[in-house]
Amino acid sequence: MAIRVAINHKTEYHFDRPVSVSPHTVRLRPAPHTRTPIEAYSLKVLPEKHFINWQQDPFGNHLARLVFPDPVRVMSFEVDVVAEIVTINPFDFFVEKYAEHYPFEYKPRLRKELAPYLEITEDGPRLRDWLSGVDRSRQEINTFLVNLNKQLEHDIDYTIRMEPGIQSSEETLERELGSCRDTGWLLVQILRHLGLAARFVSGYLLQLTPDEKPLEGPAGTDHDFTDLHAWAEVYVPGAGWLGLDPTSGLFAGEGHIPLACSPHPDSAAPITGATDECEVEFRFHNQVQRIHEDPRVTKPYTEDQWETIQALGYQVDAELAAGDVRLTLGGEPTFVSIDDMESPQWNDAALGKHKRELAGDLLLRLWQHFAPGGLLHYGQGKWYPGEPIPRWSLNCFWRTDGATLWRNPGLLARDGIDYGFGPAEARRFSEHLVKALGLATRHLVPAYEDSLYYLWKDGGQPVNVDLLGTNLKNPDERRRLVELLAGDPGQPVGFALPLRYDKIEGSWQSCLWTFRRGQMFLLPGDSPMGLRLPLDALPWVASEEKDIEPERDLFEPRPALGDYYGEVTRRFSHYEMARDEHPEIRQQDPEGNGGSATRRIEVIHTALCVGIRDGMLQIFLPPLSHLENYLDLVAAVELTAADLQMPVRLEGYEPPRDWRLRKLAVTPDPGVIEVNIHPAYNWTELVEHTGILYEEARLARLATEKFMLDGRHSGTGGGNHVTLGGPTPADSPFLRRPDLLRSLLTYWQHHPGLSTLFSGMFIGPTSQAPRVDEARDDSLYELEIAFQQMPDGEVTEPWLVDRLLRNLLVDVTGNTHRAEFCIDKLYSPDSATGRLGLVEFRAFEMPPHARMSLVQMLLLRTLIARFWARPYRHKLVRWGTELHDRFMLPHYVWADMQDVVCDLQNAGYPFQLEWLAPFEEFRFPHYGTLRVQDIRLDINAALEPWHVLGEEMSSLGTARYVDSSVERVQVKVSGLTQSRFVVTCNGRRVPLRNTGTHGEYVAGVRFRAWQPPSALHPTIGIHSPLVFDIIDTWNGRSIGGCTYHVAHPGGRHYDVFPVNAYEAETRRVSRFWNYGHSAGPLEPPPEYAQLERYFIEGQAPGPMAPPAEEVNPEYPCTLDLRYRNRCD
Repeated sequence: MAIRVAINHKTEYHFDRPVSVSPHTVRLRPAPHTRTPIEAYSLKVLPEKHFINWQQDPFGNHLARLVFPDPVRVMSFEVDVVAEIVTINPFDFFVEKYAEHYPFEYKPRLRKELAPYLEITEDGPRLRDWLSGVDRSRQEINTFLVNLNKQLEHDIDYTIRMEPGIQSSEETLERELGSCRDTGWLLVQILRHLGLAARFVSGYLLQLTPDEKPLEGPAGTDHDFTDLHAWAEVYVPGAGWLGLDPTSGLFAGEGHIPLACSPHPDSAAPITGATDECEVEFRFHNQVQRIHEDPRVTKPYTEDQWETIQALGYQVDAELAAGDVRLTLGGEPTFVSIDDMESPQWNDAALGKHKRELAGDLLLRLWQHFAPGGLLHYGQGKWYPGEPIPRWSLNCFWRTDGATLWRNPGLLARDGIDYGFGPAEARRFSEHLVKALGLATRHLVPAYEDSLYYLWKDGGQPVNVDLLGTNLKNPDERRRLVELLAGDPGQPVGFALPLRYDKIEGSWQSCLWTFRRGQMFLLPGDSPMGLRLPLDALPWVASEEKDIEPERDLFEPRPALGDYYGEVTRRFSHYEMARDEHPEIRQQDPEGNGGSATRRIEVIHTALCVGIRDGMLQIFLPPLSHLENYLDLVAAVELTAADLQMPVRLEGYEPPRDWRLRKLAVTPDPGVIEVNIHPAYNWTELVEHTGILYEEARLARLATEKFMLDGRHSGTGGGNHVTLGGPTPADSPFLRRPDLLRSLLTYWQHHPGLSTLFSGMFIGPTSQAPRVDEARDDSLYELEIAFQQMPDGEVTEPWLVDRLLRNLLVDVTGNTHRAEFCIDKLYSPDSATGRLGLVEFRAFEMPPHARMSLVQMLLLRTLIARFWARPYRHKLVRWGTELHDRFMLPHYVWADMQDVVCDLQNAGYPFQLEWLAPFEEFRFPHYGTLRVQDIRLDINAALEPWHVLGEEMSSLGTARYVDSSVERVQVKVSGLTQSRFVVTCNGRRVPLRNTGTHGEYVAGVRFRAWQPPSALHPTIGIHSPLVFDIIDTWNGRSIGGCTYHVAHPGGRHYDVFPVNAYEAETRRVSRFWNYGHSAGPLEPPPEYAQLERYFIEGQAPGPMAPPAEEVNPEYPCTLDLRYRNRCD
């Protein structure tokens, strides 16, 4: 993620006449200890007739001593610096044991060496007064320095001061105002008074516009700039000199480029010298220009690139429309918390309080953008074995015709608000709603908690357990038990209305519920009231006599939706009018309750429930088969809420599946929040949806990326599944043209790079989304037979594609959901809700930037446009172990993607390979580069499949772990003379293969990175660090090398995950050293040692190269350090 910049700084002196100039000293060259890599430096001095001599002062600073032999009229100094801005963690240091806490004393010898930096040259009452406020109690040195620097930044305001010289500490404190050099010198004096060695620093300050504005804190600069700056450095034993910038209150980082450091500012002045007395005009300018930017996750594309991407998106749209493809594209992006990456809810647990709060905030934000007239619904999600309670599902629904589904947003209750509602309000709302449905209030059934059960539960507790003060084993159960025992058991907790829609009468129908115990007592639990109804206690009905309503076929024609608010208003006004005309007459039950009073009806087993929880009115909606009935019921609820001015929360069953209704859902998944985004019908909608989703998630403090402790990107871990289909199931291009899915499957099988470039970290045959040709040797053979049975062009049998592929697109256990191409929702025989005409791409990892996600989608749309016009039909390739050998390395993945891009360009789609560069950097980060003579060696991350281990016992039963202890890196060498040089890793030859470019070779290295308690081959130790040597076989020794560490080379153990991509990058960078080759001549192999005494010289001759190894026939591109070729 490096950015290369060019800094241009020019200082000019225009004299009123030619003047004699004394020798000048220029300190405008980056100091030797600068941590920002300097790639080029230039100093141009005018007049050209001068003499220059480069020197170093006693403090190691570079000095240019200039002599001007002739009088000058104009004198200028122009500096040009090319620097690589690589993120630096200013806190990545160790501290000696005795200096870990302030105050401490330097050791005598060190104190003597630091004497010039401990000298106190200024004192005064204001300085002593400021120092009296410093907390000098025992505290960590990091904390002490951070607080000190921050306090000074708070007390002294910044100003630009053009006068020469530096203010005294007393003057700066008196004015509470100073330039950077004034506060820098003040901090030096403060540190010395506190017993710490400090020095003054002059240098360049470089600030670049951030790619994204932060959610809190300073927004940063709105333009790139650089300027001369000054700050202080303090010496901490073990850590060395640490830069503190009191102007900003921050530690010095990659934007601070020191030019000169000295005990006193006079020795660090950028330019010193003298001239004859004269009038002078002083001019200067500082300019910074970005000359190269690597693609990065916060800014993957330039604006020019993005405009070209947009243009291709519109071109593909036009072709899809011309071909009548009717393609829609949705997805399931996942997010994690920005503030908490440590707790289980953001790693492996599905549920968590913080997760629910963030999901609720995100739902409201998306609701306001996508469906201001839509309906909010809080339902129950999936419930997996081993989880104590079901997952929640936060949903938003709105009509595709644009009509309002819920008119008044203020009547939808919000999280965290206690509206003060109780049983009385629940009764009043229920009675009013019953009338709006045209039913009788006598059908309302009050619901009570089962006091006998909870009293029995209380009596079963140990005598020394206080329910009100002691945690039980299950905290949720304890909390619920305490709430109920502390409440009034005689008060109903809600009301149920048995309810269903009678299609014969065209009205709502209810009935009386009777129970053996006289009242309706809810089943014990904490779920919504509608899920705890004692339905088993209702009068028994034989299964053959039950009126089971079948699911509605999603392929049947649907009429336009009507105005259901008007229907409810008409029904309710008819009821009210009949009552008001003759108040002396007691009205009987309204009709619409199943027809005539003599009609016999069966006991209804579905109910609408009105309950109270935390002062909020919660409406549990029953299951309904027709969307029209559901909308009628929702309209009745809203009109009742409007009449009574009672905000409600809708929960229970969702509307039935219907393409006339759009849905957006926010649900929990292990470690993430998943958003089921509604499908986009064209490229414009897709760009809008994706941009809004990413931005609103960020504002809700949700991130799109996570990092491992060592700084590697891991995505969110939840993936970014993409769903392709049509506006209606019948419109799905995959049901109309099965050969479209065949083309995609074949193309993906031919190009493994499409599977690996966009994948997550867990790949391979036992992953969540294995390729069709992984694990099962006969799968391709069977798939080819299925393809032979698949006709070309449009078909009239929508079930055909499902029947042909359902049993082939599975994982090794036969799970149809865990496949790279998942067709669970295409045309499933199980239920109507599985016949949605959707194909799900499940192998995609969550891209960290919205535009990266859109490029991913554009690639899919472009391929579909191409295959719709020209189907792709070829024999499948038997890759064998190449899938987990060649295509784990970024070089071969990139070459494969180059073939894909060339293919698209030849088909008339100007897709550019550079658009995929951010994905390459995201999936295969660059660790480091070594340059030796003309040879360049690059180390990049590579992919490694994770093996699922055998079952083990855990607290929840059996568990299967994955072995992630093996990792892989790629070694790529250019400028290599193969007949002379070889590359080794930990003393073993790397099996370099020529890439087709002269002098360029590539290979992978597989190694044990760490040693977990459960892993394959537990007796094999850790291979880290990896030492790479370039061996010159003509003289038998290494001419250079580099070292890659799996963990921090200094033994630092990180306690928390990186907070952002910048800290993650610093952790990755710190693990690579571009030095550390094997010293001395090569050692003879061990088998030669026993022959030494038989050699004439008394010792075996040194080898000129490491011993050659037979290339592993199964993994010829990879050196596996765990595997050794042996004769036995």
